[in-house]
Amino acid sequence: MGRHPALVARITACMLAAPSLGAAESLSLAHVLDVVRARNPSIAGSQARADAAAAIPARTSAYDDPVVSWEAWNVPESFAIDRADNNIVRVSQRIPFPGKRTLAGEMAAREAEAMQHDAGAVALDAVTLAKRAYADLWRAHRTLAVAQRDFALTERTARLVEQRYATSATTQVDVLRAEVEVSHASGELRTAEIAIDEARSVLRAVMSDPDAQLGVPEDPPIPSLPASPSALVERAMHERPELAARDSAIARESTGARLAEKGYLPDFEVSVGRFVNHDASDGFGAMASMTVPLVWKGKYDAGVAEARARVISAEADRRRTVDDVRRDVEQAYLRAKAALIQHDLFAGTHVPHAEQALRVTEAAYVGGNADLTPLLETVRNVERVHLEHVAAAATFERAYADLERAVGADLPRAPRRGSHD
Repeated sequence: MGRHPALVARITACMLAAPSLGAAESLSLAHVLDVVRARNPSIAGSQARADAAAAIPARTSAYDDPVVSWEAWNVPESFAIDRADNNIVRVSQRIPFPGKRTLAGEMAAREAEAMQHDAGAVALDAVTLAKRAYADLWRAHRTLAVAQRDFALTERTARLVEQRYATSATTQVDVLRAEVEVSHASGELRTAEIAIDEARSVLRAVMSDPDAQLGVPEDPPIPSLPASPSALVERAMHERPELAARDSAIARESTGARLAEKGYLPDFEVSVGRFVNHDASDGFGAMASMTVPLVWKGKYDAGVAEARARVISAEADRRRTVDDVRRDVEQAYLRAKAALIQHDLFAGTHVPHAEQALRVTEAAYVGGNADLTPLLETVRNVERVHLEHVAAAATFERAYADLERAVGADLPRAPRRGSHD
């Protein structure tokens, strides 16, 4: 290799610049999810809104504040209040018909339940984003590992070409072609490093921790799926917070219908007053009044009709959500299954065949039974197959995260016999 010191220097510089995956601290998905649940602002905001809604029922079910009033009757023109015929201090209280405020409080409680379920859905969304970002970061690191291996292969190929050129068994053109391959591999290393930084920025944003030290993600579990999505669909019907929110909405609107029917019933107001009289004995007074809703019955008929229509709408929304949940689970399952097939195909067939082709082609080149072109194509094919294998594994992890979101719960994976890592 003494004839090409520039090539040697470039190879050495690239090898020293390539980071070692084993030197960085590992990053677990469990740690990432813990941080997301603790720091993600979307989760915090939705939970705060749910907490605010939980405080509303107590206020809604309470009576209006009592009213204290003072009246002065027939005050002389001198405005001598003590000479007024009557000074009256009155305390009054509005009292809705029994059950109205209770139903209003129940409506607010069902609304608070729905918002709590909505907060659960927001948390699931944030966790899913974190899982997908974690899979992307894992892919970026594995891509760097493939790029490092490809660099080592092109460097080894360049040495073989140098050895044959030293014995006049090949031309200088092949040496230059090998040098171009090394330069290309060097560029792939730089690109892979940038991809890691980009993936880290996305994951830090989901974690809401711009200073998080993100090491190398741990390898995911062996990909596996249940034989059928039926059990997953059934579980989703119990786990998905969106369905629970729809149930709360139906309960809220049903309570609203009962409250609307109570609109036909009167509300009351009572008051007690102390009379301070100028030329007569002091005394007390009392008053009771009630509304007469039947005078404007049509208004309450419309309120009942509206409330019943809202119940029908809420029930229809739940049926639509059931259809959406079933569709989400089945589609996510099929995407994960397609990714699993691709992963197994690469792990069980493409990668071993590509590695075997590399060994055979390299041996043929060393023995003088093949020229450089098939060897370079085989090296490129090995890199492509490994990158596609990594992409298939990452695609499965993203699809599996979507499947867990569709179900509404984490899905531990059962080990598969004969599966390939």
